[in-house]
Parts: sequence; structure tokens; C-alpha cells
Amino acid sequence: MVALRASGCVFAEDEAALLLAEATTESELERMVDRRITGEPLEVILGWAEFRGIRVGIDPHVFVPRYRTGFLVELAIALAPPSPTVIDLCCGSGALGMAFAAAVPETRLFAADVESAAVACARRNLAGIGEVFEGDLFAPLPRSLRGEAELLLVNAPYVPTGEIGRMPPEARLYEPLVALDGGGDGLDIHRRVAAEARNWLRPGGTLLIETSDRQRDIAVEIFERNHLMSRVHYSEDYDATVVSGTRLRD
Repeated sequence: MVALRASGCVFAEDEAALLLAEATTESELERMVDRRITGEPLEVILGWAEFRGIRVGIDPHVFVPRYRTGFLVELAIALAPPSPTVIDLCCGSGALGMAFAAAVPETRLFAADVESAAVACARRNLAGIGEVFEGDLFAPLPRSLRGEAELLLVNAPYVPTGEIGRMPPEARLYEPLVALDGGGDGLDIHRRVAAEARNWLRPGGTLLIETSDRQRDIAVEIFERNHLMSRVHYSEDYDATVVSGTRLRD
């Protein structure tokens, strides 16, 4: 714990307890502490992250789910009809799909990510829960899903390219750039998702995408331009902003 505190870990006591519980030998504990001191994410060292009360397996070079993204899942659960068909894009470890399916029985879940490491991780986490595809956004999904999804969950990257260098080292050095970099204003992927969302949503279906408070007005414009009825959601508890876009009934 002393070494962790000296390295600048804000929650040194909590992290030390987790590492102690996970290590099987003293030498393994030392290696784990050394890795944490160099800035490697705690979740990668442990091999798991807690997300909405669920342990999600985490591999090296896979985006670590953030607490704030639990708000997006909470909104999705509130909107879910019985036995929903759900698409989780930019799925990373599969955390959103895992948490949603744990709360909504008989979910028909389809997830996709462009990163091979993320897809391998998500396939383990979502085994028996949903199908995971590798490819760019909607491209790898079965064509039979078009027009079938009640919910489209997207935790796309939204950090502007020019701000990546100011991110904490454990993110910018250990997580894939494609999971962080959202382009010039941070909303490049949001534009691409919104442009295709109506093709994959049922009438009345909803796209939910995380963004920042300062980007929300642009995100709303993007959604409205693509004929999605938009709404901004903010949670103080999660310190999170989500923009939803609903496909109006034809």
C-alpha cells in the first residue's frame, strides 16, 4: 500500500486490498504492484472490472468500462420492451450488453467491435448471452437484423483528437487509440452511427449514445439531421450525459 500511495494512486488502500485478494503468491503480488506503479490500469492487472455490480473480464489493450456508462445502461433498461432485440456497437469488453441482459430477461443481443482484442474479450464475457461480431460499426452484423432492433447501445469514442494527450496515462498508454479518439470535435463516430441508425432500428426504436455535456448540442443536431427524435439525458450521480434518438413510426 505504501508503494501504491507513493506512486500517486488516489485509492491506494482499496487497490491494495483488491490486489491482495487476487494474488496467489507474494511474488505475484509484487509483480502486480510493480505493474500498477508503472500506470497499468488496475482492471487489466486484476483481469476484471466491476460494472453495475457485475464482474466483467478485461484483457490487455481492451477499453475498461467506466462507471459513468452505467447511466446509459440504466436508461436502456427503462426503455426496454419484453424480450428486446438489442445491438451493442463499439462493445469493447461487452460490459454494456452483459449488464443489460442481466437486468432484462430474454434479451436477444448482438454486439460488434473493430478491435480483435476487444472481440475476443467480449466473446468470453457474452458466451451464452449474445453474439459478437468483428468489424466496423454495423458492417459485420447480420443483414437480417436490419429494422429489427428496439435498442441500439453505443459507447463510441468521443474525446477530440487534440485532447488525447491530456488523458490519464492509464488510458492513453494502455487502451487502444481507436476506443478513445473521436476525431476533430470528438463526434466522428456519432455521425456515422446516426447516419445508419434508422436502417437498424424498428419504428419507435431508440439509439442511446454517450457523449459529454459540452458536445450534447452538436450531438442533438446530428441526430435530428438524420431524422431521429432526440433528447438529452444527464445524471449527477453518474456525472454522465447521454443523447437518445428515436426512430419515429413511419
